[in-house]
Amino acid sequence: MRKIFLLLLAALPLLASAELRPANECQGSRMPYPEPDSLISAPDSLIAVMINHVGRHGARYATSPKHFADVVDVMTGAQLTPLGRKVLDSVNNAVTLTDGHWGDLDSLGQAEQQGIARRLCMTYPQLVIGQDVRAISSYVGRCIASMDAFTQTVKRFQSGLGSLQTASGEQFNDLVRFFQVDSAYVQWAKEKPYSPELKDFTDRTTPAETLCDRIFKKRPEGLDPVKFAADVYYCLSTQGAMGLGTTAMELMTPEEMNRLWEIDNLRQYFSRTATTVSALPAEIAAPLLNDLIQTTDDFIAGRLKSTVNLRFGHAETLMPLLSLMRLPGCYYLTHYFDTVSSHWQTWNVVPMASNLQMILFYSPKSGNYYVRIDLNERPISIDGMTYIPWPRLRAFLMS
Repeated sequence: MRKIFLLLLAALPLLASAELRPANECQGSRMPYPEPDSLISAPDSLIAVMINHVGRHGARYATSPKHFADVVDVMTGAQLTPLGRKVLDSVNNAVTLTDGHWGDLDSLGQAEQQGIARRLCMTYPQLVIGQDVRAISSYVGRCIASMDAFTQTVKRFQSGLGSLQTASGEQFNDLVRFFQVDSAYVQWAKEKPYSPELKDFTDRTTPAETLCDRIFKKRPEGLDPVKFAADVYYCLSTQGAMGLGTTAMELMTPEEMNRLWEIDNLRQYFSRTATTVSALPAEIAAPLLNDLIQTTDDFIAGRLKSTVNLRFGHAETLMPLLSLMRLPGCYYLTHYFDTVSSHWQTWNVVPMASNLQMILFYSPKSGNYYVRIDLNERPISIDGMTYIPWPRLRAFLMS
């Protein structure tokens, strides 16, 4: 009986990850932004007075040709099945569309940012018209372009009534690119102390053998199936952000795309959030979280006049921040890493144009301030509360 119990206990993590997700979710952090169905309304007793916004850049072309080049090198001249020829055609088509635009914001990403800005303006016009709006951005082009798409929408809504200030550059690295400048984290990221756990999960999860058998009539000599499958997954999963939908993803079977997403999901979980391996990937977001707290304090005290404060960065900006804040769905500690995909999902946390909004509300009746936290324009409850008294939320965030 004891042996049976232990076998069942060992199987629980595998059962937890058995659900097959649709192709759009299996794009993971490359999934286009899931636009909300409606605007958010607040109780009449509360008046929105300030917004802190941290956003990821919108949908973009693939950031690097490396994975594409590796796939093309392996497949060109190889004996391919009909499916293999479709995969190679899809990869070559993506390279042609992306040529000269690697990493650039595309028209879909621009539309995502414009939509988020438009909904903000429509929901909180009193914070935009006749008010001071400020924005900063990472020095990376797609972030600057995202800021421009967002702020130009705000400017049109202002119709000349109000001010708008934008800035970008390396001077904001501590706030939006701390993953690049925190020396302890940079060294940690090179060492990858989570590698044994990730390799173990990959070896048990990867559908590389099946995928290769479906792509090649005869495998090329020296092929690394696991790396090849990961490269194919990247090349196919990034095409939705280019406005091509999930057609490329669906060249894989549901089982293949789900297993490859789970591996990619676990890699980002280990490297960008607090885990039982290390809390450092989340702790590096402390300067940004402190900035969110300080600007809220300053506005309440009358030291800050801007009613909308925008920051534009990367997925690597948001994942650590949301984990450090311990927001539901963004923070998960476990020793059973097979369960991660059921509790922490890249497509839910950081799709393209993902964003955190901390909306500060004032109650004229009580004279108190409250904050609602929205993730991707959807309110989050903490301890059962959606509108949280600022002193209480402040203490929680400071902890």
